[in-house]
Amino acid sequence: MACLPGGGTGFVGRALTQLLRSHGHEVTHISRQGGKDRISWNDAFCREVISSRVETTKTLAKAIADAEQPLRAWVLITGVGYYRPSPTVEYTEDSPGGDFDFFSHLVSSWEAAALTPGSPARGVVVRSGIALGRGGGAISQMLWPFRLGLGGPLGSGLQPFPWIHIRDLAGIVCHALENEHLQGILNGVAPSSPYTSNGTFAQELAAALGRPALLPVPAWAVRAVFGAERAVMLLEGQRVVPKHTLESGYHFIFPDLSGALKDIVA
Repeated sequence: MACLPGGGTGFVGRALTQLLRSHGHEVTHISRQGGKDRISWNDAFCREVISSRVETTKTLAKAIADAEQPLRAWVLITGVGYYRPSPTVEYTEDSPGGDFDFFSHLVSSWEAAALTPGSPARGVVVRSGIALGRGGGAISQMLWPFRLGLGGPLGSGLQPFPWIHIRDLAGIVCHALENEHLQGILNGVAPSSPYTSNGTFAQELAAALGRPALLPVPAWAVRAVFGAERAVMLLEGQRVVPKHTLESGYHFIFPDLSGALKDIVA
């Protein structure tokens, strides 16, 4: 199968590209910079399209709908920010959301932009938690404080921490592409994610590194390091259950946090 990942050179895209090629798929990246195995947008496109997820996705969806040779499937990765943060409520793919703050509206608009009415292409949306892996993502900014014994919970530490190993996020996308019966929403979080708090994450990361996790990081410092937008995902959280993902037959490589973190910091 020929695959055209957007953002294929980013943290998630690199992992997905490696997995797709290992499965024998031909991968060509959609990128603003030309090069080997890339399709680049022209200047007219760059002038017309606002550099944002929603507008870019709208353009890709239109290209899918107008393609002379219909695409068989498309997979969009959005985020669990669709669901309202709560310390107690558990969300499955059938749960409501998308209408309470900037992030939820962004995810709703992003997913709506990917719709291709009249197209035979099968569509899947993966709502991802915080992707953990080597060489990028949120954990790359956490490792050094923890290695120095200066790590700890973020904010109160009680907030849910929806997470997924990068290999499983790429695996779910590949699974969705290769299984022709799949469509709709899949939650991209690990099975143990609903029971993981930020404090638990801090303890497990410290244990994987053989270091203590005694110093809580105040909320203002989190916002300063990660920026206000990304800090919301770390200071507030959702208990998200990958119900449809598991029912679809996907088998997680890293269902538990301790195993995921040991793989990352090894």
